[in-house]
Amino acid sequence: MSNKEKIICLFYNEHLKPVDIALQLNISNAYVSKIIKKDFRYYEEKSQRKKQNKLKHKEQTIKYMKLKQKSNRDSYEALKAQLKQDAEELSYYYEISDRSFRKFNASAYKYNSKKKRFEIDRKLTVSIDVPKAVY
Repeated sequence: MSNKEKIICLFYNEHLKPVDIALQLNISNAYVSKIIKKDFRYYEEKSQRKKQNKLKHKEQTIKYMKLKQKSNRDSYEALKAQLKQDAEELSYYYEISDRSFRKFNASAYKYNSKKKRFEIDRKLTVSIDVPKAVY
């Protein structure tokens, strides 16, 4: 089987790209393209491949958009939950936990690595109901 027959067989029957054919047969891309373009089936095959690539691209775009929408929906739900939690923590109707208080007043606390806890900065004057240490 000659190179020309192999090229035509690989392109039309195996549906390989010219670059892949050139690599497989260890010949130049230009030679593969020249042989393929001389065949009478070239334009029909080219249009079929173009249609297939268009459909494939459309499917991949739809898949990507669905994943992005799901990600956005998950992010939105997480944000809503966080906002609800923060609103409850700052509300008059709920008692704020020590951790939440430290979170909202982070600059007032320093981490003590020996005791593995956050402690209120000694330079600050705070009321008696402010937690002095948070684990």
